[in-house]
Amino acid sequence: MNFYASFGTVLLLLAITAPTALAFGFCGAMAARSRVLPLSWLGKAYIAIVRGVPDIAFFLFFVIALDQAFEYIRHQLKCPDWPDTVRQGNDFVVCAQAKLPLGNAAQWVHETYGFFLAVLTFALVFGAFAANVLFGAMRAVPRGQLETAEAYGMSRRQAFWRILVPQMWVYALPGLGNLWMVLTKATPLLFLLGVEDIVYWARELGGIKGERFTDYPHGDWRMWYFLVLLVFYLALTRVSEVGLDRLMKKLTHGQATSGGDAQRKVVAG
Repeated sequence: MNFYASFGTVLLLLAITAPTALAFGFCGAMAARSRVLPLSWLGKAYIAIVRGVPDIAFFLFFVIALDQAFEYIRHQLKCPDWPDTVRQGNDFVVCAQAKLPLGNAAQWVHETYGFFLAVLTFALVFGAFAANVLFGAMRAVPRGQLETAEAYGMSRRQAFWRILVPQMWVYALPGLGNLWMVLTKATPLLFLLGVEDIVYWARELGGIKGERFTDYPHGDWRMWYFLVLLVFYLALTRVSEVGLDRLMKKLTHGQATSGGDAQRKVVAG
C-alpha cells in the first residue's frame, strides 16, 4: 500500500511544486528586469547561481543547510541561555525545543516536514530555470506594443500587467513545457531527500525479502517494479504533451504569432 501511495506523493509534489516554482520564477524574472540595480543584481544572481550548480549537489547540500537554518533560528528564540555553540566540530547541536520536528512528534509530522523541505528545494531550483525562461519571454514581446500602450495613457505598471504579461506566455510556454518535463523526470530525487517515493519502494519491495516482508517471500523482482515506473513516467509524459499542446493552441489563438497565423489559415480555408 505504501508503494501505491508513493505514486500519489509524486503527483502531489508536482501539483504543489509546479505553481510554486512558477511563482519563484516570475518574481525572479521581474527582479532581473527591474530598473532598481540592487534588485536586478539579486534576480540575475539567483538565476545564475542556481542554474550553475549541479542539481544533485544543490539537493544534497541545500536541504541540510535549510533545515539547520530553521533550527538555528528556533534555537536563538527558544534557548537564548544555551551555554554551548551550535557548531561543535562536524556536529550541529541545538536544544531539544528547537529541533524540527520535535523528537516526540508523530511520524506523519516528520514525513510532512521532509516533504515540505523537498517542495521548497524543488521550487527554488526549478524556479531559477523558470525565471530565465520568463525573463527571455518578457524581452521577446515587441517593445513597440508597450510604447503604444503608454502613448494611450497607460502607466508602466498597467502596460506590464495588461500588455506584457498576457503576451509573454506564448513565448514562454515552450521553455516552460520543457522545464515541466525535466521536473517530472527529477522527481526520483525525492529518494535523496529522505522521502519514501516510488523509487524507494520499488527498490525495497522488488529486492529479496528480509525480516520486514516475511509474509510475502519471493526473489528479486526489482526489474518488474522499475518497469512499472517506466510505464508510469512515459504515461505522465504523454499526458503532459497533450495538455501542453492544447494550452499552446489556446494561448496562440488570435495572437500575431506563427501559431496564431496557422489557426487563422485553417479557419479561412
